[in-house]
Amino acid sequence: MTTYKVSYVVIGGEHPGAIANEIERPCVGGRVRIGRGTFEIVEIHEVLPPREDFAFLHATVRPVGTTEQPAE
Repeated sequence: MTTYKVSYVVIGGEHPGAIANEIERPCVGGRVRIGRGTFEIVEIHEVLPPREDFAFLHATVRPVGTTEQPAE
């Protein structure tokens, strides 16, 4: 079983984001709870190649209900 260490970064910087261990790989369009907020995943990037039972990911998220897009 792979554990995903995910760095969640919130668009706009209004929320500090989080680093969390996840059992399932997050996907674009999915939702995640960070603190008391719910966020939609808009981008995912592999930070490092998987090592043994760990994968390291970066996810850009936005608060649910907003339409702001990530910068390209």
